[in-house]
Amino acid sequence: MNGRPLALITGASSGVGEAIARALAPTHDLILGGRDADALSALGVELPGARPWPVELTEVGARDVAGIDRLDVLVHSAGIARLGAIEGLAASVWRETYEVNVVAVAELTRLLLPALRAAQGHVVLINSGAGLRANPEWAAYAASKFALRAFADALRLEEDEHGVRVTSVYPGRVDTPMQRTIRAQEGGGYKPDLYLHADSVAGAVRQAIMAPPDAHVTEITLRPAPR
Repeated sequence: MNGRPLALITGASSGVGEAIARALAPTHDLILGGRDADALSALGVELPGARPWPVELTEVGARDVAGIDRLDVLVHSAGIARLGAIEGLAASVWRETYEVNVVAVAELTRLLLPALRAAQGHVVLINSGAGLRANPEWAAYAASKFALRAFADALRLEEDEHGVRVTSVYPGRVDTPMQRTIRAQEGGGYKPDLYLHADSVAGAVRQAIMAPPDAHVTEITLRPAPR
């Protein structure tokens, strides 16, 4: 690492997380978090100033973030979606969804708060349109994203005195491997032209991160444009 701002991105092995890593690479050194070690290593070779951080986010502890004393950007992009009607959602689905989408986010943020405060850094949480409204068969995912929204709002108020900025991003459906899996669960055809591009979400995230010190971008909502 060469003294440039440092960003840690979860879910960096594919989709929106990978796109954010590519968008920040020209100006930031990167820690690429995720479970796919091979994909992270390949991306780390491709992006100067990047290193892979293979990790199971639900098991992260202090040892995993040891040595990160100053962190300018923390992007939470990792997440899972398990769809189904409430009558068929076992408790295990709810627990897994909350563990990945909420608890892991809260714990990693807590562990990195000293480093974020030292840099007066920026936390970006990739939420979802499901964090603003719930639809049938999306109960577990939407509930976790509503909880993520509440976490971000509380964090923003608590950390304002330390100069830490917090941005929630609410994209509509994005053309990613995760979205293709979701569409398959729903049993419908996949039409990528009806979805946002991951690069578009990454561009909005970069704009929020690069905003001047007097501008705190608290929320971003993106929807696919008609085309």
